[in-house]
Amino acid sequence: MKFKLTISLLSLLAAFVISPSVARAQEGEPVVVDEVIAQVNDGVVTLSQLKREMKERVDTLKQNGMTEQQANAEVQSHKADLISILISEQLLLQKGKELDLTEKVEAEVNKRMLETAKENNITSMDKLCEAMTQAGMSCEDVRRTLRAEIMKQAVFENEVDSKLFYGFSSDELHKYFDAHQDKFLKPESVELSEIFLSLAGKPEADVKARAAQLADQARKGGDFCTLAAAYTERPASNGKKPCKVGLFQVSDLRADIAAAVKNVKAGGVSDPLKSDEGYQILRVDVRTAGSNTATFNENSVRFAMAAERSPKAHEDYLQTLRDDAFIKVAKDYSESVLPLLKVKQNFLVERTGDGSTSKPEKKKGKILGIFPKP
Repeated sequence: MKFKLTISLLSLLAAFVISPSVARAQEGEPVVVDEVIAQVNDGVVTLSQLKREMKERVDTLKQNGMTEQQANAEVQSHKADLISILISEQLLLQKGKELDLTEKVEAEVNKRMLETAKENNITSMDKLCEAMTQAGMSCEDVRRTLRAEIMKQAVFENEVDSKLFYGFSSDELHKYFDAHQDKFLKPESVELSEIFLSLAGKPEADVKARAAQLADQARKGGDFCTLAAAYTERPASNGKKPCKVGLFQVSDLRADIAAAVKNVKAGGVSDPLKSDEGYQILRVDVRTAGSNTATFNENSVRFAMAAERSPKAHEDYLQTLRDDAFIKVAKDYSESVLPLLKVKQNFLVERTGDGSTSKPEKKKGKILGIFPKP
């Protein structure tokens, strides 16, 4: 089963793993089975986390055409950067807990899991987890990863993005608009519906013939959504009708889809369009012409300015977290990692500590609202 989760597979575990070994040096002594690379306030970054991250990146590079040897060499050369990233991510997760975002994040995790179940025609969370297990995935690992990714996004939204978005003055907004009017032209848009016929397990000639027949029926007055309800093989999502796809800017459409609907007027139906998965028949429900005149919309300008300045604002915020944090970097990694962290304080570079060093006082924050849409 193919899942639609769009998530990073990075697992950020903040536990120092120990376990009783079968072969102990002395009876009753636990043996450390993971190495601590860095202590980050009350959490840690471990060697197992780093190895998982490195493997993930090696696999990605191999999928993009590198040999295993090339991929390993490339990832190995960026090991220090990965440790720095894991330290920063640990700080974001800790900040999220300080901001009391845990319940909000858990609710979002549940929502995403339920959406995934619905999109795959699965009726319960238990059955979704069973399907994931059959597909070689761990339900709890997926939840943990989702939880971490959503927490990081929530912290940035709460502490950086919302403040950035609402921080621009009216004068700044108008000056930006005047200097970047090309960004605020109204693009051509289309609202699309589709009938999708899968090629899976079927002769292509039969699927192509059925698609042509359905396109002909729709052009001769057949109700498109009724035909879609009867024949489409793509499940509806987010409560939409089986036929409805959504509203798109023409410039954002996949090239073959844009070409297929280019000359189709509102209410018209495209010729069947073949993809790797099957055949699509597209109806243009609404077509809205673009405009060459820039239109000022406050929220649109705020979004554009925030998007432009967000990367630097995120990095500045991470630097503040690193400067205020209590971090110990294991001496085997300190020489390559410390310069990347750019901290103003003096780090304690050692493998373990007695816990006597005080940490900065931490403050609570409030959850800010979601941005309005333009």
